[in-house]
Amino acid sequence: MARLTKKKKEARAKVEKNKLYSLQEASNLVKEVTYTKFDASVDIAVRLGVDPRKANQMVRGVVSLPHGTGKDMKVLALVTPDKEAEAKEAGADFVGLDEYLDKIKNGWTDVDVIITMPSIMGKLGPLGRVLGPRGLMPNPKTGTVTMDVAKAVSEVKAGKIDFKVDKTGIVHAPIGKASFSADKLADNAQELISTLIKLKPSTAKGSYVKSIFMSSTMSPSIAVDPKIN
Repeated sequence: MARLTKKKKEARAKVEKNKLYSLQEASNLVKEVTYTKFDASVDIAVRLGVDPRKANQMVRGVVSLPHGTGKDMKVLALVTPDKEAEAKEAGADFVGLDEYLDKIKNGWTDVDVIITMPSIMGKLGPLGRVLGPRGLMPNPKTGTVTMDVAKAVSEVKAGKIDFKVDKTGIVHAPIGKASFSADKLADNAQELISTLIKLKPSTAKGSYVKSIFMSSTMSPSIAVDPKIN
C-alpha cells in the first residue's frame, strides 16, 4: 500500500467525509487541495441513473465550456485539398489526408480531436481499431464530421468537448485547470451538468444524476450535492 505523503494527508484532511458540497464550495476547495507543482487538470465525474447497455439510454453529447479547458487541444483535420486552407486558418494543428491516414494506420495518435468530412468517413472505418479505443473516431453527433470544418476546429480550440457515459454509467470530463478561478471552474461544471440534464433519456427511470465528484490531478475527490445543480 502506498504511503501517504504529508501533502496528501493535509489535502485529505481538508475534505469533510460524507459532506456534499455545493459546486461553488467544491470549486474553492479543489484549488486548496491541489498540491502538484504543475498546473493540474480539474475533472468532474457524474454518475447517471442510466443503463449504458441499452441503446436508448446511451448519453453522449458535446458542450462548449464558457471558460475553455485550459488545455491547448491538438486538432487533426482530415480534409480534401479544397478545405485545407480554412482548416489551417481556423487553427488546426495538423491538416491533410492520405499521409495522416497512413500515420494513424501505423499507430500515430498524437492528437486530442480529429475533425473530418462526411465523404472521408469511409476511409476512417478500417482505422476504428486504432481510433476507437482512444476516443478519437469522428462522429456526426459530436460535430466532428461536418462540411463546416473551420467552425468545428474553432469550437474545439475555444473549449468545446465531447463526452460519453462509460459502461459503469459515469461521465468523466475536464472542466479546467487548477489555475482557473473558482468561479470559472464552477461555471464550467454547471454548464456540463446542465447539458447532461437536458440529455436525460426518456426511458431513464428514478434518480438521473446520482452523484457528482470533482477532483484535480492527484487530489482527493470532493462530493458535490447532485440535488442543488
